[in-house]
Amino acid sequence: MNKTHFLFLLISLVFLSCAKKKDNLPRKTTGKINTISVIIDDPLWNGEIGDSIRNKFASPVVGLPQEEPLFTINQYPVKLMEGFVTHSRAIIVVKKEDKNNFEIKKNQYASPQNVFHISGKTGADILKILEKNTSKIIKIIKETEIAENQRIINQSPLNTNAIAHEFHISLRVPSGYLYVLKSKNFIWLKKEIVSGNTSLLIYQVPIKEIKNSANKIANIIKMRDSIGKLYVRGTEADTRMITEEGYSPYFSKIKLDGKETYETKGTWVLKNDFMSGPFINYAIVDEAHDRILVLEGFCYSPSREERDLMHELESIIKSVRI
Repeated sequence: MNKTHFLFLLISLVFLSCAKKKDNLPRKTTGKINTISVIIDDPLWNGEIGDSIRNKFASPVVGLPQEEPLFTINQYPVKLMEGFVTHSRAIIVVKKEDKNNFEIKKNQYASPQNVFHISGKTGADILKILEKNTSKIIKIIKETEIAENQRIINQSPLNTNAIAHEFHISLRVPSGYLYVLKSKNFIWLKKEIVSGNTSLLIYQVPIKEIKNSANKIANIIKMRDSIGKLYVRGTEADTRMITEEGYSPYFSKIKLDGKETYETKGTWVLKNDFMSGPFINYAIVDEAHDRILVLEGFCYSPSREERDLMHELESIIKSVRI
């Protein structure tokens, strides 16, 4: 073999090796945020099992003033389990088979991806498996969708040095947001959208304001209403943001950045005006700095669905590191 032939063979092998490595790389998932592909044949989908899936995974989102589904569901027959269907981040496969089984496969066809396999001997068996595992499935899908939104944010982040300087935190915010107001212990960022706007508030209060309170939710509402009176006002006189009194906010305790956090979801209104919308409020107990660090997101979008707008705000807030 002469030198020219040897070099040609060597270069060909390198290209083939690179191509093989590229083929072995996992495909990237695609699709809109908060969307599930349900792979199930029509007879099951149009019966009790389909009703159960819709009731569980398309139930109304907590904290929104109007009904919107938790997830958007796209249904496909089992025979279509190929091509673009396998690009989804969340896939639920439901079949009747000769054994009862529930299995979660990570990145089976693409990445990041969760494929939930549910099979049962009878319809009743499938319904039992669904009932037992729904909360786990929803939790995993939500975490993956938050991570996906944060990945998108990281592609074009806002300069948050002002936030870091004022509050000693890191926070990932999309570049579409602008600083509306910066003052001691308070920052307001806003993003204009076609149908309105979304906002992010960051502030802090002494830890005793909430931590030692017997009625924490009442104190959180009182706190956010006082912030609305100080900073978030309309263009007309005596208009300010308050918590909607006609609907009880949803309240829960979670961990955020490893710290005890009070999560409140509800509806805000502009007093003496017609503007309103949903809000999510996270009050983080930061013992090291003797404070309650508050991150709140709210939006105004009267002519557009608000689920995904609030999901983006939740993704921003849950990127916080103190």
